[in-house]
Amino acid sequence: VAFVVCRSLEGLKTFSYLEELILDNNLLGNDLRLPRLPHLHTLTLNKNQISFQRNTCKILLDHLAEVVPSLQYLSLLGNVACPNELVCKEKDEDDYQRYRYFVLHKLTNLKFLDTRKVTRREREEALVRGAFMKVVKPK
Repeated sequence: VAFVVCRSLEGLKTFSYLEELILDNNLLGNDLRLPRLPHLHTLTLNKNQISFQRNTCKILLDHLAEVVPSLQYLSLLGNVACPNELVCKEKDEDDYQRYRYFVLHKLTNLKFLDTRKVTRREREEALVRGAFMKVVKPK
């Protein structure tokens, strides 16, 4: 397990057998780039600066799918990209579910997203509609 407080993740390339990485409470954004970590199964990015601005979250999720192919647990709580009614009054459970479908569409091997286990029904829905879920309801 590695606990890192930083803005640069350059040094992680020397830890190719890393399995768990906790990057909570940093200033990491959608431009986050990890080296290839084929054994990484757990990644937490809670309370960073990841958002759904201009397709950049899609690029980040595509990057994660490529460099961490064994990823099974991802947590993005506390980021703008993760709509949470406890953090933002304008968001509701439907917003959060759309977010889950979109992430699961991109990261098909996830077993847990945030604090919830991925269900079979969610996985099926993500395959069918996940690509269209990145846009949340208008204000």
